[in-house]
Parts: sequence; structure tokens; C-alpha cells
Amino acid sequence: MNSQISDKKNETRAKLMNKLLPYLRKNGLQSVRMDEISRVMEISRATLYKYFSTKEEIVEFIVDGFIEYMKELTHNPLDSVQSFGTRFLQIFEQTISLVVYFSDIILQDLETSYPDLFDRFNEAMKEREEKILAFFEEGKQKGIFNQLNGRLLIKQDEILRGMFDVKFLMTNQFTVQQVLYDYFQLKRIQLFKPEKLTAIDDEVLMPKIEHLTQKVTKNLF
Repeated sequence: MNSQISDKKNETRAKLMNKLLPYLRKNGLQSVRMDEISRVMEISRATLYKYFSTKEEIVEFIVDGFIEYMKELTHNPLDSVQSFGTRFLQIFEQTISLVVYFSDIILQDLETSYPDLFDRFNEAMKEREEKILAFFEEGKQKGIFNQLNGRLLIKQDEILRGMFDVKFLMTNQFTVQQVLYDYFQLKRIQLFKPEKLTAIDDEVLMPKIEHLTQKVTKNLF
């Protein structure tokens, strides 16, 4: 029974956090107050305190949630070209989510005000990077990926922060969906050898792109 109550509470906490994250992405962590948080979550302060005792608890819930999300990177055997395509798509989805939710202002506030949580988040990011590098290396060894520097491919994802900017999108008349689709194609062409590009079917890709478009748009506008 206690387990069911705990699961229900965590489910509600996650739903409340989904309302809060777009606001934090734009406004950061440092200056936001509990009354502001309850307003964004559309609940009373009394209800908020039933789920989170302090702002620090909220920040910890966010960081821990994303650390668990990063750990979800599958360890399924890579026994076919399609399995490499599936893993690559999962990495792409994670990358977009991490870039969207952990904006520069959130990362700066985390480092300044919550250094322990910042260190934990950074450590999880490093572990994720090592998994991705191992994935790239295995793909190269099996003749599926081009012989490219994996760390440069990962570093390249930092340009997404500038691309997911309302001013950038409007100035260049880009849609979020166009940016996501074109960037995915760029990464796929760079990584997969020409004869292996069919590892990800567009019928599988497009629903993922549409889902990510909704997620990104919700956090930008």
C-alpha cells in the first residue's frame, strides 16, 4: 500500500515538473520562489508543499530524474545494422531533451547555487558520453560507421543550443521540425556509411521527430 502511495506521489510530482520545466528553462533556478513555482504549476502553495518541502528538493528531483533518464541508454546487443540505427535514434532523442531542458541559464544556476547536484549531473553526462563513444567505436569496428572522431561528433551537439532559440528560428524562417529533421539527417550522414543509411526507416523516424517537435516547441514558446 505504501509503495502504491509513493508511486502515485512520484507520478504527480513528475506531472507538476512538466509544467515547471519550460518556465525554468527561460528563467533559471536561482531567483524563482516557491509562490512563483506554485503559480506555474497551477496549484496552491499548500498543495505544493505536500509534494515538495523546499526549492532545493525540486531541483534535486529534476536532476535525479534526468540522471535516471541518461542511465536508460540501452545495453541491448548490437547484432544488426537496424540495432545500431535504433540505438542512434535513442541517443538523438536524449540529446535533444538534455539540450532543451538544461539551458545555459539552468546549468549556470546549478553550478553556482547547487554545486553538489551540478557535479552529480556532470558525472552522469560523462558516463553517458563514454557509452556513446563505445557505441561509435563498435560501429566503426563492424564497418557500419565512418572513421570519425566520436568526441567531435558529441561536441557538435552544442550547436543545438543556439539553434533552439526563438530569435534564430524566426530570423532564418526555420520551423522546429525542420531543424530537428535536418540536424538528424546531418548526424546520420556523417556517422553511417552510405550503404548503411537505411538503418533507420523514415516511417520510424518521423513520429519521433513530431514528438520531439512538440516537446521543443512547448519549451521555447
